[in-house]
Amino acid sequence: MEEMKSNFIHDIIDADLAENPEIKVHTRFPPEPNGYLHIGSAKAIWINVMTAKKYGGLFNLRYDDTNPSKEDMEYVDSIYEDLCWLGAEPTGGVYYGSDYFDKCYEFAVKLIKEGKAYVCDLSADELREYRGTLTEPGKNSPYRDRSVEENLDLFERMKNGEFPDGAKTLRAKIDMASPNINMRDPAIYRIVHTDHHRQGNKWCIYPLYDYAHPIQDALEGITHSLCSIEFENHRPLYEWVVDNIGFEKKPKQREFARLNVTHTVMSKRYLRKLVEENLVDGWDDPRLPTLCGLRRRGYTPASIFDFVSRAGVAKAYSVVDIELLEHCIREELDESADRRIAILRPIPVTITNYPEDKTEYFDLPNHPKHPERGTRKVPFTKHLYIDADDFAEVPPPKFFRLKPGGEVRLMGAYIIRLDEIVKNEDGTVKELLCSCDIETGNGMPADGRKVKGTVHWLSAATAIDAEIRLYDKLFTLENVAEMPEGKTYGDYLNLASVESLTGAKLEPCMKDESADARFQFVRTGYFVKDSKHEGVYNRIVSLKDSYKPPLA
Repeated sequence: MEEMKSNFIHDIIDADLAENPEIKVHTRFPPEPNGYLHIGSAKAIWINVMTAKKYGGLFNLRYDDTNPSKEDMEYVDSIYEDLCWLGAEPTGGVYYGSDYFDKCYEFAVKLIKEGKAYVCDLSADELREYRGTLTEPGKNSPYRDRSVEENLDLFERMKNGEFPDGAKTLRAKIDMASPNINMRDPAIYRIVHTDHHRQGNKWCIYPLYDYAHPIQDALEGITHSLCSIEFENHRPLYEWVVDNIGFEKKPKQREFARLNVTHTVMSKRYLRKLVEENLVDGWDDPRLPTLCGLRRRGYTPASIFDFVSRAGVAKAYSVVDIELLEHCIREELDESADRRIAILRPIPVTITNYPEDKTEYFDLPNHPKHPERGTRKVPFTKHLYIDADDFAEVPPPKFFRLKPGGEVRLMGAYIIRLDEIVKNEDGTVKELLCSCDIETGNGMPADGRKVKGTVHWLSAATAIDAEIRLYDKLFTLENVAEMPEGKTYGDYLNLASVESLTGAKLEPCMKDESADARFQFVRTGYFVKDSKHEGVYNRIVSLKDSYKPPLA
């Protein structure tokens, strides 16, 4: 990973270090294990990892597993796998929010004893009613002035499982008239009678994120708690918890803008809906913005971090064009991917003047820009395939590929002329009968005639079968975050976002290639083997388009 450019977060850290050079910068990434990470998560990971790296500090992974009703070990494992794949292994260690449940409970008792927290019996609906609005202050709970003794007794009984879900909450006693709604006596504990994936049935009360997170940060020695902008209004509560529990070393929360990308969604809830309703092929569907989906699609960690780097670190809301991501992987693969031939929509071609029992081999470069990568031998026989896109019975103007009576160059091999079109009974093309100019080999005609078109080809005798999947954008709406009133995600789901070509043909050497090798299929795009289905290749990205990346 290249060094991160300076930004407003680094300006904050530089100022902190100028004031206290002894600070050892320590960051963290705190995902909730209730779904798979997506490319928005990659931005948070990149910022925290690279900030720690720049200042010679440490980076923690901490699972925010404080809500047992939505969490699962499947997600725990996937998160760690994604971090390792990105090259962002936690140098400071791996932790779980649930490891701190005893300390959170202990600190809650401390707040109760100091008159800073109380047990409230208001229902969820009543809590919303008492909370007030952005323009009107809230009202004190009728349970706000319970004695310390009563609150301690009720809180212990909550812990012991005496009350049903939702019957009571523990609330911080702050200010119901605060202009910041998050400071209006927020709930810090709720009752949830659900087994925890790590703690089992030890607990039936669980701390809320706004209370637990600053405690976890402080206990781990996090210096800079870097999070997305929606937590900015929660920062006063973060600081209230740290101050009132009495931590000597206080972590500092600072916020950055989330990564919003065109033609996709970052909502775990909706991504889960797509998976559960079988609208996509699992969390790792190559159309999804999940990291496992991008990995299956063929994107690399370098391309993803290049993308989030180019998207930048700021506080202002913005939407980044998904074509920038495509540009990043295309730019990488143009240099790194070897070239191979694939015929996506094959048409049989017979070279009528070529011997039936003859096979010869033509050397084709593995990478035309890098001759040091050598060549490979591609077999040539009487019976070939070309792509349907390279033939037209009634050609449009300036069509330089194969047409009746016309000549084309077979890439790296002979010049051929189309002499006859053989059709099926239904009128579709069955076979093209061509003759080749044996004298040309892979050189120019002796008589000096010009042949403008070049098409790719494969021997029918040696080509291997494959399924090719071509992917398009998952949503037809560019900015899905700004949906028109009355519309839902489903209204813009692109049901034609994948095209499966089951009759494709590949070079014979492809059967021996590694599972994660990426290739440019000449004149078609960049592809990788699908990790779930044998014989399937996913198009990572097309060869080129009109996108112009912004200047760095």
